[in-house]
Amino acid sequence: MATYDIGLAWNWEFDYHFIHGIEHECHAIGVTTYRIDPYNIEEVIKAVKSGKLIFRTFLDRASDDEEAFIPLAKLIAKSNTQIFNPYEWTEYAKDKSNMHLALLGEGVHIPYTIIISPYSKKKEVELSLTELAHLGRPFIIKPANTTGGGIGVVLGAETLKQIIESRKHHKNDTYLLQETVQPIILDGKKAWFRVFYAFGTTIACWWDHETHVYKEMSPYEIKKFKLKKLHEIVLTLHRICKLDFFSSEITLTSEGKFIAVDYVNEICDMREQSRHVDGVPNHVIHVVQKRLAQRVKSLCKKLA
Repeated sequence: MATYDIGLAWNWEFDYHFIHGIEHECHAIGVTTYRIDPYNIEEVIKAVKSGKLIFRTFLDRASDDEEAFIPLAKLIAKSNTQIFNPYEWTEYAKDKSNMHLALLGEGVHIPYTIIISPYSKKKEVELSLTELAHLGRPFIIKPANTTGGGIGVVLGAETLKQIIESRKHHKNDTYLLQETVQPIILDGKKAWFRVFYAFGTTIACWWDHETHVYKEMSPYEIKKFKLKKLHEIVLTLHRICKLDFFSSEITLTSEGKFIAVDYVNEICDMREQSRHVDGVPNHVIHVVQKRLAQRVKSLCKKLA
């Protein structure tokens, strides 16, 4: 029987450097790792099923995207392995309608939103004139569960026809209609942010929602523009969703309101900015990798 501190399941070619960096940080502090990819997934499933291979913790960046990894995910879920992020909480958090309703009672500002039932359950769209007036134009149409990488999202929507047509693309999904939020400009930068929660740490970045380009945020900028609220909002989101690692989009309006625009992204794109224009700043990725390694070491000490 072989036991490893963390199993790292991945299948996306652009995750290579992220996974390699995690391994480096883990090995530096004596944490053992086991890499699981499309080339060895079958043998790993057999070894785990037979009890010959055990993971104390597990990072899954594959089973949501590739069916071959699902049997392993199910085996791990039935074991005593600590999973990042726990599957039951991931399912809850990735449904934007769940998070929307939870945030309503938490004092976090969110866009005016209308939740529409799945097309498969109700083909007609019932919207009052008052609701449409509050929504304004243009507005945003997004499925509650199918928006990884912006899939299914319609920006700049103007008509009821667009709502009707959009719902047909993901017939079993609940849909959200959201007002378009305009950010204030701070020293020439849009006050639109992507904030990461990573294993107990929050990391805020400037993020242009149109170009998707990041800029690392300094402690001086947080103090100068009074942006501490960003961290408070993400800690509230963590308390609700209970995920170990996620990101959130937050914007600041001219009225001084911090608005959580996209609540929880449960699978974060960790491509490096040094290799991709719209990648995450390298230092931010390094912090995430280091925090994960430290968390694994801490958990493994308790399990020993």
